[in-house]
Amino acid sequence: MHQLSWLEAIVIGALQGVAELFPVSSLGHSILLPAVVGGSWAQDLDVSAPESPYLAFIVGLHVATALALIVFFRRDWVRIVRGLVTSVVRREVVSSEQRLAWLLVLGTIPVGLAGLLLEHAFRVYLSRPVPTALFLVLNGLVLLGAEALRRRAAAPDTARVPASSAEGDPAARTVALQVGPRTGAAPTGDGVAADTRLARMPVPRAVGIGAAQIAALCPGISRSGVTMATGLLRGLSHEDAARFSFLLSTPVILAAGVLKLGDLAGPLGDGVRPQILAGSLLSFVGAYLSVRFLTRYFEHRSLRPFGVYCIAVGIGCLIWFAVR
Repeated sequence: MHQLSWLEAIVIGALQGVAELFPVSSLGHSILLPAVVGGSWAQDLDVSAPESPYLAFIVGLHVATALALIVFFRRDWVRIVRGLVTSVVRREVVSSEQRLAWLLVLGTIPVGLAGLLLEHAFRVYLSRPVPTALFLVLNGLVLLGAEALRRRAAAPDTARVPASSAEGDPAARTVALQVGPRTGAAPTGDGVAADTRLARMPVPRAVGIGAAQIAALCPGISRSGVTMATGLLRGLSHEDAARFSFLLSTPVILAAGVLKLGDLAGPLGDGVRPQILAGSLLSFVGAYLSVRFLTRYFEHRSLRPFGVYCIAVGIGCLIWFAVR
């Protein structure tokens, strides 16, 4: 049985923390990087191998990433959990906290069921370098396509008042500043205001965005990327799409880790638990810094740079695998 070196644990732990929340697929990078490096890395970090300690390592990284999300959104999760509890106790769904809590629950059910039924098959048969690189290219195309479709759909709503009339008419200038895409481009307020906006989503829309996470079972497809792309296409702003994506992914990532904690305590964790602890710590720090950066980034920027990156890396890996 291959073991994990400290260097492998440090590099993959830091990579997981960053790539899990960036729309570039952490699992895809965790498969492609060892394959590109080759040698002991390709053997030690083979996620498709049934008895590899890498599986136990990935469990620790997922739990650490979820904990980082909970810490960052701790105030939101306090409100959400409180809303869910009061909704169940009072048998009502009247406040925005209660409604958002149920939207997250309903949005998580499809990927939860799909993960229980399909995760093993997808990991065994698809978690290989070439399919992963192809899925990473597809992920990039999805991100670019979502941005293009959103811009096209929003174009009729972003018509500007002619400059000549706006300059001479204060009311016209006000209209010109307020006109924006129906996806909510106006500046957002604090977490309460953002959660209130998200709570207004129709149930089918929230479930559809949540169900998009199923695609992330394919290595190379980003969970945050596909949910954000779906959110944009369903009328959310970049900021709200990112926020809803992070809130949706927290219970899924946490559950994926908790359900397999037995791997850490069992034989797969023997001899690598110190490396798992070190990698998980780096994953926690990387995830926290990533979500802090991304929540600000998506206030004014798009998914396009990440789409270009995924396509370039995916094609580059395919060329590397073909010529080496």
